[in-house]
Amino acid sequence: MIDFEEELKKFHPSLEVEDAEDHIHNTDVIDVVDLMIQLAEARRNEE
Repeated sequence: MIDFEEELKKFHPSLEVEDAEDHIHNTDVIDVVDLMIQLAEARRNEE
């Protein structure tokens, strides 16, 4: 039988995951709402 408590004590997250997490949080990613706002503003400026 697996002792989950013992296995959790041995767990160490990989550095790749931590590096990816830092990159994701430090990157300004536009979402769909931001994209829609930009498109609407661009269309208004064309008129």
